[in-house]
Amino acid sequence: MRNARAIVHVDDDPMFTRLVAAQMSRLGFSVAEFHDAAEFLDALPRRHERLVLLDIAMPGIDGLETLRRIKAFDGGILVIVLTGVVEMTTVLEALRCGAEACFFKPLVDIQPLARAVACSSRKIERWWQT
Repeated sequence: MRNARAIVHVDDDPMFTRLVAAQMSRLGFSVAEFHDAAEFLDALPRRHERLVLLDIAMPGIDGLETLRRIKAFDGGILVIVLTGVVEMTTVLEALRCGAEACFFKPLVDIQPLARAVACSSRKIERWWQT
């Protein structure tokens, strides 16, 4: 299934994923929510989304390890990190592991995230066209 407007959001905070899903749906995106990284990684081979919004600080498997596993499974899956961990080392490590962008919680303004999601969506569409 090719849908560049389908997103997976992995975050242990259900309130935050609902908020982001509501905002993204207003912009024409559909969002599947996972609140446990291990559950998401188990489901990953059956998922068709090409864009993941990913928290870093989660219990169990953290976001950086989840990012590494996503990229090992399929390097073409785009990942945007949303984190409350405001440390330069965390951001740099996420980018080294292949994250497209990094945004910090709380999201005071959704527009920068919306632009990054739209840009990633266009990138996915270009891949399918080539």
